[in-house]
Order: sequence, then C-alpha cells, then structure tokens
Amino acid sequence: MRRVLVCALAAAAAGLPAFASLPNGTRAPDINTQATLAGKEFKFSLAAALKKGPVVLYFYPAAFTPGCTTEAHPQFQALGATVIGVSHDPIEKLDKFSVSECRNKFAVASDADGSIMKAYDSVLEGHPEYANRTSYVIAPTGEIIYSYTAMSPDKHVDNTMAAVKKWQDDHKKS
Repeated sequence: MRRVLVCALAAAAAGLPAFASLPNGTRAPDINTQATLAGKEFKFSLAAALKKGPVVLYFYPAAFTPGCTTEAHPQFQALGATVIGVSHDPIEKLDKFSVSECRNKFAVASDADGSIMKAYDSVLEGHPEYANRTSYVIAPTGEIIYSYTAMSPDKHVDNTMAAVKKWQDDHKKS
C-alpha cells in the first residue's frame, strides 16, 4: 500500500497534472456515513453539516500517510466552515487516526465501500481502492463552489480557504 502511495506522490511531485472531476456548480452528492472525532464515532450527514455553513470535504488516500492532516486547518472553524476528511479506511482505524494524527481537532469519515469517492469522482486512477487527494468546498445550498485535485497537499488549504472566504464575502454583500 505505501509503495502505491509513494508512487502516486512521486507523480504529483513530478508535476503531472491532476483534475477534480466534479465541476463547480454541480450539486454535491449526499453523504451519510460513520465518522469519528477524537475517537468518538458519530453519523456524518452532509445535509446536516450544510445547515451550519459551507463544508470543506477532502479526500485523501489513507490514514497515517503523509499529508493526510494538512487540509484540516483550524482557521476553517473560525470561518464557520465544517471540515471533514474521507478515506477508504474502516472506522476502527480512523478512531485511532483521529486521536493520534488529527489530534482531536477535526472529523474523518469512513468510505469503506468506496461509494463516496466514486460519487465525487475522486478515485485514484489505477488504484480504485484509494481516493485521490481532492478537496471540495460546498456552499450551504449544496452546490460545489470549488474543487481541487493534487496528490501533494501543499495548496489544498490555501485554495479551499480562499474559496470559503470568497463565498463569505459574496454573501455579506447580498
């Protein structure tokens, strides 16, 4: 597994392009799955999260791999956005991951059957058991307002945070 992820990261570092498949303006597919925060399991519902504000949904290949906690920047909460990470890992593994690597600061959800990453067209090409590193910003209306795919996690936070701030600025004016 690590060999596959190392190869995918190497391709990203080599500058090979990657694209998120669900375009802006698309209605976000519904999500209802098991998630965990600080080792405490709960049912995550995208519809319920959107009632509180925008959602930053990010897919990552696997728990305990490099970069999987980068997207969960604490400033998102200050902006009123919910952050949820999704991987194929079983919830039991994510319980441990949410405590040790996520340091009890953000939720991660299990997509053990791969249905969520398929619905969001975020399957890692050539390795369908893993998610591609894709971030989405979803407006409270359920519309995808930003998407970004790159195996390197470096620009995911800056890009999605800018999208959340832009959405907020646009909605303060109207």
